[in-house]
Amino acid sequence: MSTIIMSQCWPLQGLSVTQKAVLISLADQANDDGVCWPAVGTIATRCCMSPRAVRTAMDHLEVVGLLTRAHRFNSSTVYNVTPANFDTSAAPSKGSRKAGKPGAASGAGAAPHAGGAPHAGGDAPAAGGDAPGAGLEVRPVPPNRHITINEPSEEPSFPAGLSAAPPAVDLETELQTACRATWAAYATAYRERHGVAPVRNAKVNANVKQLVQRLGHAEAPAVAGWFLTVNERYVVQNMHDLGSLLAKCEAYRTQWATGRQMTAASAQQQDQTQSNANAADEAKAKLRQLRGANNAH
Repeated sequence: MSTIIMSQCWPLQGLSVTQKAVLISLADQANDDGVCWPAVGTIATRCCMSPRAVRTAMDHLEVVGLLTRAHRFNSSTVYNVTPANFDTSAAPSKGSRKAGKPGAASGAGAAPHAGGAPHAGGDAPAAGGDAPGAGLEVRPVPPNRHITINEPSEEPSFPAGLSAAPPAVDLETELQTACRATWAAYATAYRERHGVAPVRNAKVNANVKQLVQRLGHAEAPAVAGWFLTVNERYVVQNMHDLGSLLAKCEAYRTQWATGRQMTAASAQQQDQTQSNANAADEAKAKLRQLRGANNAH
């Protein structure tokens, strides 16, 4: 969650309840650059609305400059929340174009009569005529007036007593959850080791995602937090940056799992031990050869 983006979105006015809820949900999942990639179904669940309502709200947020979308082939859509680009004058102009030409309210199927049902011929009775409810104007609803629209759910209905099938697991959401946990573990350990918060930017976010993909959702947070206990010279000189962890994350995962850190000194010691063992094996082989030669004589 980016507190910077959230703090910029909360004061914004001129949005409906649905639009504001979707905007806050996106800001809650965005990084400090405003970038996030949640699934539409995830946003719908978080905001207690249908996916169709989420898409409609996103369309409006994009029109007024609060959101940009980048569709990726065979992957999730990347969203960029841009509260600084909010243009309150953009929404009415778009709404007026959608409302149609002047006088459209009296056209075919444009407005219901006073009883609430469409006119049989498809035309609404003109105001001031002889039809019931004459004198009452039917006005189009102005856009962006804080009106909550309860749209029909796209979920199929089920008979009473039968429950719906469990929803499919959102893999992208699981990845995001693991990335959040990994970053939280790393940032907490970083502050304890160095006394300041680590830098977070687009490159760091990419490193966190790669780390989770290489080590798995369960182990990545633990390895990221443990990494701050590593005292290798190269790692300490680089202030335990995520790039150093990512470069040898599988090796660090083994050290974390076994509880043994492989420092330069310990590696040299093991190398010397192995050299001594090899020398001893060679000496034993030569002794066996000499004994065999003496026995032959």
